[in-house]
Amino acid sequence: MRVREVRPGELPLLQEIERAAGAVFREVGMDWVADDEPFSVEELTAYLGAGLAWVAVDGADRPVGYLVAERIDGALHVEQVSVHPDAARRGVGRAMIEHLADLARAEGVPALTLTTFAEVPWNAPYYRRCGFSAVPEAELTPGLRLVRAREAAHGLDRRPRLAMRRDL
Repeated sequence: MRVREVRPGELPLLQEIERAAGAVFREVGMDWVADDEPFSVEELTAYLGAGLAWVAVDGADRPVGYLVAERIDGALHVEQVSVHPDAARRGVGRAMIEHLADLARAEGVPALTLTTFAEVPWNAPYYRRCGFSAVPEAELTPGLRLVRAREAAHGLDRRPRLAMRRDL
């Protein structure tokens, strides 16, 4: 699996990947997540401009998954990671997370963080297998508190969510 930087012309394809990946939330009664719109091209452009947007590509160099991150409280925060269902369960998500971890280590960044649904099998349980641990609410950094507040305002707290951290 090859991971590389996103190219500007691929941004609409990232939206398609996120829509397809989100559809699986219907299987666990979370239609409201499946129906949520992906990042806009403008939002994705900001991640691209910051050098914080990557894709996993197939043998034809076509994106099958993407990851965007931001810098929060000295860590690299996984803002979104999506894998097209046609490429799921093949290590695509893990390859992108490992790519980000390698970049973080090279920069001297001490950790990766993310927020996720606590009880969805391909969310928190998956990230635990990728080396992340739950961050207790009382230990959230100011930036992670802002992320959680933004998520709550967006309605994501309809199901339990948590912040996770992977020390590098």
